[in-house]
Amino acid sequence: MTPRIWLISGPTASGKSGLALRLATVVGGEIVNADALQLYADLRVLTARPSAAEEAHAPHHLFGVADGGEGWSVGRWQRAALAVIGEIAARGRDAIVVGGTGLYFTALTEGLAEVPEVAPGVRAEAGADFDRLGETAFRARLAGVDPAAAERIGAGDRQRLARAWEVYAATGVALSDHQSRATGALPVGSWRAVALEPPRSGLYARCDARLGSMLDEGAETEVAALMARGLDATLPVMKAVGVREIADWLSGKTSRAAALAAAQQETRRYAKRQMTWMRGRMADWPRITSETAEDQWGQFLALNPDLTP
Repeated sequence: MTPRIWLISGPTASGKSGLALRLATVVGGEIVNADALQLYADLRVLTARPSAAEEAHAPHHLFGVADGGEGWSVGRWQRAALAVIGEIAARGRDAIVVGGTGLYFTALTEGLAEVPEVAPGVRAEAGADFDRLGETAFRARLAGVDPAAAERIGAGDRQRLARAWEVYAATGVALSDHQSRATGALPVGSWRAVALEPPRSGLYARCDARLGSMLDEGAETEVAALMARGLDATLPVMKAVGVREIADWLSGKTSRAAALAAAQQETRRYAKRQMTWMRGRMADWPRITSETAEDQWGQFLALNPDLTP
């Protein structure tokens, strides 16, 4: 049988890691990380990376491979993931790509446009122009050089509108034209995908419970170690959900209870953003809407009736 590629996406605490591990056990597959923060070795607890016991059940790749002082781009992850997927296929095994970073999956399914770096000054000017002109006038100006982006980007999306303009200002080429030359996509028909979208109330309750467990399991120790390194606050690892809130507690700015509540709230917001992304960019992916692990597995089998080890 030709090795298969399975893509499993979902918001934080939705159960996707458990589903991926069960699938890997059934088909003898290997798991590839598609979570931007589980890349970093510094935050095993706070990013809910698989435990050593879970990793013993199936080979895991791209988990904890980066130092917090590094900043992995989507392109770097894509190149690493494609290499790993190729190696897994060469061993005759299925690759199971799992995570909650939507851009990573887009890079695999649609390819990635290598857009040149934009100077900070150009980026700042684009943002200032947006604030000065207002969205309507800014969008009209963008439409003159990149009509596809002006049409595609939704109302109120300041970040993406400014990004489209700054790319044109820096390169003289529309962002849409850069994106049309995307490379690195998996071959059409080579992968199957599912997105987990459990009921929101239950998901939020799981988010809250997991944050409490993380503090009990030593998440503050991880954050304290990051603080001691004096890393740049703009690095991805420093933006992980819970880092800022726990750092405020450790530095005496707030209490443990207040830090936990703030981190729980931010986790719920993060889960909501992930689900919004899935509904917009993964609208055609089959959904698993159950909440329990057994029901999720049952839905997965129903979506893949030909599944065999």
